[in-house]
Amino acid sequence: MTIRRLRFSILALGGLVLFLATLPALVRLAADWYWFESLGFQRVFLTAMGTKLGLALSIGIAALVFFLANFRMAQRGLVPEPMLLRLGAGRRRIEFHGTLRRLTLPAAVLLAVLFAVAASDSWLIVLKFAHRTSFGANDPVFGRDVGYYVFVLPFLSRALGLVTAALLVALLGVAALYLLRGDIVVWRSRVTVEPSAERHLAALVAGLFAAAVVKVYLVSLPSLTYSTTGPLVGASFADLAVKVPAMRLAGGAALVACALAIAGAWRRRLFLYSGAGLGLYVGVWLAGTVIAAAVQRLVVLPNELAKEARQLEYHIAATRAAWGLDEVVVRDLAGEATLTARDIRANAGTIRNVRLWDRDPLLQTFGQLQAIRTYYDFVSVDDDRYWIDGEYRQVLLSPRELNSAALPTRTFINEHLTFTHGMGLTLSPVNQVTEEGLPVLFIKDLPPVSTVSLKITRPEIYYGELSNDYVFVNTLQPEFDYPAGDENAFTRYAGRGGVPVSSFLRRLVLSARFGSLKILLSQDITAESRALYHRRIDERAAKALPFLKWDADPYLVITDEGRLKWILDAYTTSDRYPYSQPVADGTNYMRNSVKVVIDAYDGDVRAFVADERDPLIRTYRKIFPGIFLPLDSMAPDLRAHIRYPNDLFRLQTILYTTFHMRDPASFYHREDQWQIPVVSRTGSTADPFLRHIVMRLPGERQEEYILMAPFTPRQKDNLAAWMVARNDGEHYGQLVVYRFPRQSLVYGPTQVVNRINQDTEIARQISLWDQRGSQVIRGNLLVIPIEESLIYVQALYLRAEGGRIPELKRVIVSHQNTVVMEETLDAALERLFETGSPRFAPQLAASAGGPAEGLDGIEDLIRMAAEHYDRAIAAQRAGNWALYGEEIQRVGEILAQLRRRATSSPRQQ
Repeated sequence: MTIRRLRFSILALGGLVLFLATLPALVRLAADWYWFESLGFQRVFLTAMGTKLGLALSIGIAALVFFLANFRMAQRGLVPEPMLLRLGAGRRRIEFHGTLRRLTLPAAVLLAVLFAVAASDSWLIVLKFAHRTSFGANDPVFGRDVGYYVFVLPFLSRALGLVTAALLVALLGVAALYLLRGDIVVWRSRVTVEPSAERHLAALVAGLFAAAVVKVYLVSLPSLTYSTTGPLVGASFADLAVKVPAMRLAGGAALVACALAIAGAWRRRLFLYSGAGLGLYVGVWLAGTVIAAAVQRLVVLPNELAKEARQLEYHIAATRAAWGLDEVVVRDLAGEATLTARDIRANAGTIRNVRLWDRDPLLQTFGQLQAIRTYYDFVSVDDDRYWIDGEYRQVLLSPRELNSAALPTRTFINEHLTFTHGMGLTLSPVNQVTEEGLPVLFIKDLPPVSTVSLKITRPEIYYGELSNDYVFVNTLQPEFDYPAGDENAFTRYAGRGGVPVSSFLRRLVLSARFGSLKILLSQDITAESRALYHRRIDERAAKALPFLKWDADPYLVITDEGRLKWILDAYTTSDRYPYSQPVADGTNYMRNSVKVVIDAYDGDVRAFVADERDPLIRTYRKIFPGIFLPLDSMAPDLRAHIRYPNDLFRLQTILYTTFHMRDPASFYHREDQWQIPVVSRTGSTADPFLRHIVMRLPGERQEEYILMAPFTPRQKDNLAAWMVARNDGEHYGQLVVYRFPRQSLVYGPTQVVNRINQDTEIARQISLWDQRGSQVIRGNLLVIPIEESLIYVQALYLRAEGGRIPELKRVIVSHQNTVVMEETLDAALERLFETGSPRFAPQLAASAGGPAEGLDGIEDLIRMAAEHYDRAIAAQRAGNWALYGEEIQRVGEILAQLRRRATSSPRQQ
C-alpha cells in the first residue's frame, strides 16, 4: 500500500509539474485564439494548430510504437546470466535487467515526444506539399517541374531525415540492449551475436541503407541544381559529367549494401557483410567526389567558358525567371540630348514634383514643428502621390504616433487605459518651401487641419509602426484624444477592433497573458471593454499571415472617406528554385504576391492577391481558403496608392547589374557588368539613388509615379542606364530599363558630385556657413530623367549651431557640364537654361520683347538687391553674421546679373 501511495504521489506531482510547465503556453494559445477570432482569421489559426497537432500525434504515436516494439523485442526472453546490483551496504540486490525493462516505456515516450515536436515544426512544409501547384516550367537537367523542387523536395528531405534518425536511434538503442543482455559478446577480436538479435539488427541496418537509396535518387540528385562547384549556382560540368553518374552508382551501392545486410544475418556474418556494404557505399560516394574535384581542377578550369557555357545559359535563364527579370522591357535611348527651356516647360509635371526634401531632414523638422507634445513621435516619412486640387502631386507624409514611453507619468491607467492612440499626420509637397526654408504643410496641427482637397475624418491611430503595447478601450476611464490648448479633448472608441473582454475567463487569460494582476482587479475594465494588442502593424501582419515575408517600408494612405489605412507589401519566397542565384539570406525566388491593408483605427487586416500567376500564392490560397481576396475587390481609392515594393526592386536592380547580360561569354567575362552608383558621403542613406519620382517617361504622354534606380558601368562613373518600376494603372509592376549608347558619355552621380565640390561659388557659400558655426546638410543627389536626357538636383539644408530644425537654403542643379546653385529650384532652372548658360544667350536675345521688358527686368533686380541689402544690415545689427554673409552674397550675385545685362544691351539693340 505504501508503494502504491508513493507511486500515486509521484504521478500527481508529475502531473502538476507538467500542468504548470504548459500553463504559459496554454494561456498564449487562448489569447492568440481570441485575437485571430477578432480578425476573422480563424482559418489560419485552426489550420496551423490542427496540422501541428495532427503531425505531433501521428508521428509521436508512430515513433512510440516503433521504439517500444524494437526495445521490447530486444528484451524478449530470459537473460541467461542476469546482472544484480547492490546500491549500498545492507540493501538487497536489484535485478538490473528488470529495471531496464521497466524503463523501456518511459524511454520510448521521451523519444516519441522529441520526434513529435520535430515533426510539428514542419507543418507548413507538409501543407505546401499536400496542396502543391505546378510552376509550368521544368529544370533543364532532370526535366522535373520546378514545383517538385519548391514543394516536394523539402517534404521528402524532412521525412527521410526523420526516418533515418528513428532508424539510427533504434539501432543504437537495440545494440546497447543486446550488449547488456549478453546477446552480443565481444571476445578478443571476435564478435558473436545471438541469431534472433542478429536478424533484428540486420533489419534496422537494411532500413538505413534503403532510406539512403531513396534519398540519393529523390533528394541528393535533384539537389545538385543548387551546387556551387563551378562559376555559377546549379549543376556544373563536373557535377553533370561525374557526380550524377557517381551518385547513381552510390544509390546502387546502397541497394547492394541493403541486400548484404539481410544476407549477413542469414549467414551469421552481419558485421562483416554490413561493413562491406557500408564500405562500398562510402567508397563510391568518396570516389565520385574526388574524381569530380579533379575534373573541375584539371579539365574544367583550363577551359571553363567552353565547358560551362550551357550551364551558364541555364543559370542566367533560371535567375531571370525566378526574380522576374525576364519580363523587363528594354528601351534604347539615342544618347544624352541637350535640354532647352522648352523641354523644361514641356515636363512641368516632372519639375513640379522634384523631391527637394529628404526623409531624414524632413523627419527632424516634423518632429520639431508638429510633435506638439513630448509623447507624440514621428517614426518615419512615407512617399506617395495624390490628386490634390486637380493636380497630380507627390507628397511626403508622416503619422503622429503615441510613444507611451515618453508619457510624463507612466502608470497602468495612463499607459493602458487613457493614452491609447496617436493622432493624425503631417503632409507636405515634396518641393515647396516657405521663405524661412521650412516645408509647406498641407495637413498639420491637432486635430489635423487640411489646406487642400485632402480631408481626414478619422485621424486616430490605434495601430501603427510604434504602437506595440496593449491598451483597453471603452473603459470607465476617459480616453485622451488630443491636447486642445490648456484643456484636453477626450473620446470613446467606436471601432470594431480588439478582443471583447466579455467574460471573467477572458479577463483571466488576458491578465495572465500580459502578466498584470491589475487587468483582473481593475474596476475600470468592464464587460463592454475591448483589449487591443499586437498593434504594431508589421508584427500584426506577420502574426496574421506567418508564412509570408514582409517589405521593410509600410506606408499610410488617406482614403477618399478620410480614414487612415496602412498598406504593407508581402512576398512569397523560396530558396529552392533550381539554378537560380540566391541573395544573402538564401532566397532565390521572390514575388510581391500580396498587398495587405490594415485600418489604423479598427485594426482590420485584409490580404489582396497582387500576382495571380504565382504558384506559391495559389498554393496558399488552397491551404487557407477565404483569407486572400482578389485585387479587383480592393477599394479604388486604395488601389490608386499601391506601389512597387522597395525591397524587391532593390534586389532586382542588384541582380540586373549582372543578369542583363544574356550571352554566356559576356556573362562569364563580365564584359558589360553594371553597378549601383556609390557616392561616399557621411550620413548617406543605404540606397540614395533608389527613390520614387513623379515624371513623364520617354515616349509617354503623361506623368506617372515610378520607382527609379540608375546604373553605371562597373568601376566607372559615367551613367549606363536607368531602371524604373511603374506604379500607376494598367502599367503597375512593369519594369523598364532605358539604356544609353555605350559609346556616349553621360555624366554619372559621382562625376556630378565631384563637379559640385569643385564649383568655387558653392564651395565658398558652404565654407561661409561652416565658419559661422552652422551645420550644412547635403541632401541626396537626385537623378531626374527629362526626355532622353538627365538633370541632377541636390538640396542644401542649414541647421543653426545648437538647433534641431534643418532649413532648406539652396538648390543645386546640374546638366551636362554646367552646375548652378540658387535659393529655389525654379531660380536654378531659370539660370541654368535661360540666363546661366552661354549657349542659350542667342535664343534669349532673339526672343527679347523690346526695351520695356528689359527695363522691367533691371528694375526687378535693383529692387531685389535693395531688399537683400536691407536684410544684411538688419542681420548685422542683430549679430547674425551667418545671415549677413548670405545676404551680402546674394547682393553680389544680383549685381553680377545687372553687369551682364548692361554688357549685353548694345548687342540686343
